[in-house]
Amino acid sequence: MDALNRSEVYQLPPVDALLKVGAALESYDTRLAFFRANQKLFEPFVRPGQTLEQSFEAFNRDSIHLILPDTDKKDSLSAYVKLEMTYPKGIDGVAILNGFVDYAVRVERKQISADLDVIVKNRINELKGRFDSARSNYEVEKEAKIASLRENDALKRAQLQDELRALRSQLKALRNDRIAQLNEAIGIAKSLGIQKPTTPSSLGESRNAGANSVMRTEVNNQQVPLFFMGVEALNAELVALKQRKSDDFTDPRVAQIAKELQLLASNREVEVLNARENEDIFLAGVQPLRAEMARLSSLNIDMAGLKLVTVDQQALEPLVAASPNRLLVVLLGLLGGAVLALCIALLRSAIVASRDIIKERSPGSQVSRLNARGHIGELPDQQHSIQPIQK
Repeated sequence: MDALNRSEVYQLPPVDALLKVGAALESYDTRLAFFRANQKLFEPFVRPGQTLEQSFEAFNRDSIHLILPDTDKKDSLSAYVKLEMTYPKGIDGVAILNGFVDYAVRVERKQISADLDVIVKNRINELKGRFDSARSNYEVEKEAKIASLRENDALKRAQLQDELRALRSQLKALRNDRIAQLNEAIGIAKSLGIQKPTTPSSLGESRNAGANSVMRTEVNNQQVPLFFMGVEALNAELVALKQRKSDDFTDPRVAQIAKELQLLASNREVEVLNARENEDIFLAGVQPLRAEMARLSSLNIDMAGLKLVTVDQQALEPLVAASPNRLLVVLLGLLGGAVLALCIALLRSAIVASRDIIKERSPGSQVSRLNARGHIGELPDQQHSIQPIQK
C-alpha cells in the first residue's frame, strides 16, 4: 500500500482501507455474490420451495454479523472489524467465514485497481488536453506572428511603391522643368548669338575685340544664367533629355527603394516558421506535462500484492457450541419444573378447598340433615321443660 500512496495518484490511508474492507463485508451485493459463487458451501441453508435469493436473505439476516469497535471506548489500541457467523452443526462455517473475508478483500482490491486505472486514464487525458491546448495556443500564436510579419511586409512594400511612384513623378516633373528651362535658354542664347559657352565678361569684351589677347580669371558667387552655355550645349542637353526613357538613375533613392522591394519579396522568418517539422519542441511550459504523462504511463503498481488489511485471527472451529447451552437449559428446566409443580399444588389446593366450601353450603348435604334432626328432637324437651314453669 506504500507504493500506491507514493504514486501521488491514489491516497489510501490504513484506516480508509479498513473501512473499505468493512463496507465490502457489510455489503449485500458482496455477500450475495459470494453466496452464488459458493453454492455447495451453502446447500444446508437452501430451503425447499425458496429461491436462492430468499435462502440468502434468511442467512444474511440471521447467521452472519459484522461487529465494529465501540467508538466511545478510549482504550482501543487499533481500529478493527470483527465478523461473526452462527451456523448449525454439519456446516463448514470456518471455510465460509474465511472464504468470505478473502473474497471481500479480493473484491475491494479489484475495485481499488479499477479506480486507480480510471484515475490514471483521467489524469493522462487531462494532461493530453492541456498539451493539446498548449499546441493550439502555439499554432494560433505562430499563425498570428506569420500574419503580422506578412502584414508588415505588405504595408512596407505598399509604402515603398508609393514612394517610388511619387519619386518617379517628381523626377519626370524635374525633367520637364529642365526641358522648359533649356528651351528658354536656347531662345535667349540665339538672340544674343551665343553659340559656345561663355561668361558675362567675355561676352562684353567680344564685342570690343582688339589686337591684344588677354587671359582673364573671373570669380563670382552668383550663378551664371543658363543661356551663357551656348546654343550648341543647350541643344545637346535638350536632345538628351527628350530621348531619356527613365529618370530612375538620376536619384539614388530609386535604387535604394528597388533594393528594399527586392528584400521584401520573400520573408525568411516566415519561411523558417513554416518549415518547422517538430513543433512540439517549441511549445512553452509543456515540459512538466511531458514528464507527468511519461510517469503516469509507466506507472506499474502490483495490485495483486496490495495488502489492504491484516487478518488478526482466522476463523477456527469452535470447541463449544454457541447454542444450546446445556447447563443453562438444565437450570431453566429445573426452575421451570419447580415453578410448574408449585403452581399445580396451589391450583389443586384451591380446587379442594372450593369443593369443601360448596359441600358445606349445599342444603341437601348430610351435615344439614343432621342439624335439622337435632333441632327437632330438642324442641319437645324445651317445650316440656317450659310447661312446668308456666304452671
